[in-house]
Amino acid sequence: MILILSDREDEAVEMVLAGLRRRGAPVTWWDPGDFPARGRLTVTFDGTFDGTFDGAFDGRGHRAVLDPGTGETPLDLAEVRAVWRRRPNPPTPAATVTDPSHRRHAVGQARFLLDGAWELTPARWMPARGETERRAHNKIVHMAHATALGFQVPETVYTNDPFELVPVYERAGGRLVAKQIDSGEFSLDGADHRAYTTVLTRRHLTSRHRLGHEPVILQPYVPKAVELRVIVVGERVFAAEIDSQASRTARDDWRHYDDDRVRYAAHRLPGETERRCAALVASLGLSYGAIDLILTPEGEYVFLEINPNGAWGFVEQRTGLPVADAIADWLATAEATETVTAAAAATVTAAVAETGAGR
Repeated sequence: MILILSDREDEAVEMVLAGLRRRGAPVTWWDPGDFPARGRLTVTFDGTFDGTFDGAFDGRGHRAVLDPGTGETPLDLAEVRAVWRRRPNPPTPAATVTDPSHRRHAVGQARFLLDGAWELTPARWMPARGETERRAHNKIVHMAHATALGFQVPETVYTNDPFELVPVYERAGGRLVAKQIDSGEFSLDGADHRAYTTVLTRRHLTSRHRLGHEPVILQPYVPKAVELRVIVVGERVFAAEIDSQASRTARDDWRHYDDDRVRYAAHRLPGETERRCAALVASLGLSYGAIDLILTPEGEYVFLEINPNGAWGFVEQRTGLPVADAIADWLATAEATETVTAAAAATVTAAVAETGAGR
């Protein structure tokens, strides 16, 4: 069984489901945002354990059962062989729980139960289990891994020290950018926001005291021929080039998405760069990663960051690279491996029984 954890409106899941259906793989799609309001989760320990514990849970001595609350058959998590933690919503209490402090408490308790149940699930995860994914998402952590693997990286300063800004600006020759240290969306005064790459000018230096309120990332502005979004699925690597320099809107940050002017195309990475991308994902304990690189006019590949759960749908839609099929294949392979293993075990058991009967 394959378990997909994501919002029910996630178009990327729909893209992968088509491949899973072709492979005949059984799938349960559930959004933890339905829990605990609708979904039900029960973990039971029966006080027995047959065998030796090797650090991996395999379903012995306990049972974890998920009732999605959607009319589907409850799922024994011991039957799950692969989990795709795509874009799940946070737990949501029932609407009848109206007090904000009670709702926060209920969310915390729900997360605790979910985290424990996932830890007991004997499956491989995409991109990784929660703690591993959160660690890999940290820009300082994955920059250290990228540097150790030999990626070319610009001088990068993570700081909230106002006195660092001017020296870094001068070392960059007055061509400096600032980025949010956690690039996810955030909410201010009830409105959703996203911080984009900001090209700094001398005017920003006069308000450098504001840096003391919140850490940022400072990097020299790296000249671009094209930008690259590299998708790694297991050991497979797909690279798409983004001609952001064709647009004034997107030239400093392609996430402004000026599709009328920006060209997208499949890109062939040098073998060494491709191997480094796969090695980076593996070194972070991930099975998936979206890596952002810059290809300079001089032909150098410069590493910027990796998002352990970054977007890939636009890559497939605009370039035709078969990312969805690769994800489906990775998920289905775990299910197929389990089926083959079970069939082999049944064959061996039958052969042993037959041999015994013939004695």
